[in-house]
Amino acid sequence: MNLGTQTSDPVIEVTDLKTVFHTQDGTVYAVNGLSFQLQPGELLGVVGESGCGKSVTMMSLLKLLPMPPAEIVSGKVLFQGNDLLHTDEEALRKVRGGQIGFIFQDPMTSLNPVFTIGFQIMEPLREHLGLDNNAARARAIELLELVGIPSAGDRLRDFPHQFSGGMRQRVVIAIALACDPKLLIADEPTTALDVTVQAQILEIVRELRQKLGMAIIWITHDLGVVAGIADRVAVMYGGFIVEYAQVSTLFEAPKHPYTIALLETLPGINKDGEHRLMSISGQAPNLVNKPQSCPFAPRCKYAFDRCLGENPMLELRSNDHKVACWWDVEKNEAIDNG
Repeated sequence: MNLGTQTSDPVIEVTDLKTVFHTQDGTVYAVNGLSFQLQPGELLGVVGESGCGKSVTMMSLLKLLPMPPAEIVSGKVLFQGNDLLHTDEEALRKVRGGQIGFIFQDPMTSLNPVFTIGFQIMEPLREHLGLDNNAARARAIELLELVGIPSAGDRLRDFPHQFSGGMRQRVVIAIALACDPKLLIADEPTTALDVTVQAQILEIVRELRQKLGMAIIWITHDLGVVAGIADRVAVMYGGFIVEYAQVSTLFEAPKHPYTIALLETLPGINKDGEHRLMSISGQAPNLVNKPQSCPFAPRCKYAFDRCLGENPMLELRSNDHKVACWWDVEKNEAIDNG
């Protein structure tokens, strides 16, 4: 089942994506049949705890994983009419950094320390757009100004170590935006930054999205970030999407026990005015085991026999709200779907 409301041709459409890793301990089932799509200008938040498959999913889209040990065993990734999973490497290089921008997790390691900031911004402009040095330099200054770096012309000659963590992340965003991509994939781009800088980066993303109208996939484990920027949210667990909804719906009426548990882990204050901090009991699933049952069942207080023997499909419950669960948490009863 595809996710998203079809109002126009989607920017990207992913169908039944499955990715595994072949290791000495066995086959790791990292991504297990994901399907979703993204409309122009839409921001999809992808959330879940570490190891749930968020980053592997997005790197699979552009075949950025080392193969082996990784293997994309099935799926389609349609982007502008072409299946990226069956596109040759030369054509993929034109898509990466050109039509699809990618912001990686750590701004401290995303930039090459031996090249100037100017060189690293201008390189994709020369490679993908064919700009000469003067035109590339002018565009690089424009991009640095766009992401809020002062004295942009002078900073082109600087090296990454001369920038703070927040400024480096702004440079990484500038590089990702250099060729006016149709889609921007941001993989936990604010995780390594302090709260103040994180807020500044999020504000930049909001402004750029409004100016440029590009679609964005924002990967994070931080529900607070998703609440502030996303249109829709896909909740991942054990290599599956277990819930998908509009952001307001997800926060107001979550339907999957894992989503409910995630929301309960957000810091808060109870009725007695005491600070509370909840955690999810149990351990994340061992993805070396091929999924045969609901991956969250061992940690779920609603689990019953069916959950332990059969993995639920992602199905529509109401108004574009999709859930993969055998239990109706609102009615507190098992789903009867024949």
